[in-house]
Amino acid sequence: MTQKNTKELCWGIIGGGEVCEVKSGPALMQISGSRVKSIMRRNLKKAKDFAERHGIPNAYNEADKLFKDPEINAIYIATPPDTHADYTVKAAAAGKLIYVEKPMARTFEECQIMIEACQQAKVPLFVAYYRRAFPNILKVKELLKANTIGSIRSVNISLQQRLETEIVSLTAENNWRVNPKIAGGGYFYDLASHQLDTLDFLLGPITEAKGYSENQSNTYEADDITLGSFKFANGAVGQGLWCFNISSVSQQDSITLLGSKGQISFPFFGDNHVLLETEAQGVQKFNFEISKHVHKPLIQTVVDEFQGKGSCPSTDISGARTNWVMEQFMGKTSNKKPSEKEG
Repeated sequence: MTQKNTKELCWGIIGGGEVCEVKSGPALMQISGSRVKSIMRRNLKKAKDFAERHGIPNAYNEADKLFKDPEINAIYIATPPDTHADYTVKAAAAGKLIYVEKPMARTFEECQIMIEACQQAKVPLFVAYYRRAFPNILKVKELLKANTIGSIRSVNISLQQRLETEIVSLTAENNWRVNPKIAGGGYFYDLASHQLDTLDFLLGPITEAKGYSENQSNTYEADDITLGSFKFANGAVGQGLWCFNISSVSQQDSITLLGSKGQISFPFFGDNHVLLETEAQGVQKFNFEISKHVHKPLIQTVVDEFQGKGSCPSTDISGARTNWVMEQFMGKTSNKKPSEKEG
């Protein structure tokens, strides 16, 4: 019998805000072969508070202490997107495995800088698009692989929310998600990135994209409505509307995949069911429960890859593609196109 690789990931966390409290931080500590040694926040008092509550040995307000620690071999960058590129470059230079929050960066150009730094340092870079490991999304992947709805014809995304969206639970005073200088592009970047990455996982890379984006309400600096159309390598086409300025009666959250023999639809930020409708079998509904530590299944794949027992499906290459698509929808242009290779 082949002996399993028992190498351990020893993490240093940069940032310790709302996402890290429940969604990701505890998962790093609950997975076998994974532990957290240190956390860094710019506010040392907050770093010490987080460390004490979560049982983390060390708290710092300087990231360099994590990079210089030889025992730490993995860095989780849990900060807003404006610091992702800088911390990734420094972590790569220190030879650390990197797991960075989504969206991968503010721009596709920053994504390229991160990829190049990690390639030069020969360290892996994973992006926290954790829905790639969700059971409902894996069910959709399974149904598509089995050709349950036939050839994919079209994809429709509809995410319509009030200005005071219930999807993101942040106060106005701390809502960096609607500051493009920090986030890259409002709620569209924060939420649509998950959806577009999931489509990349399910159907392969989007090869063509264009759209329109506006700030209609002028409530904050970021655009509050984006419309996009896109095409996959296999010829399937799609469209999406992301609107964050409508009334409660118009709220929607759905993705529908139309095929030659039926369709699959599912909410994205609501409950976790999948609805399959085919001519042959009628309507079937699949229900799933998701742990409150939503990053855990994806982080498990990171540990598995590190230990040589599997692979993580959310890479720097796939993460950069999502940034490129979002830029096309917003009317931005780039001289470079993203890689269409696996991952």
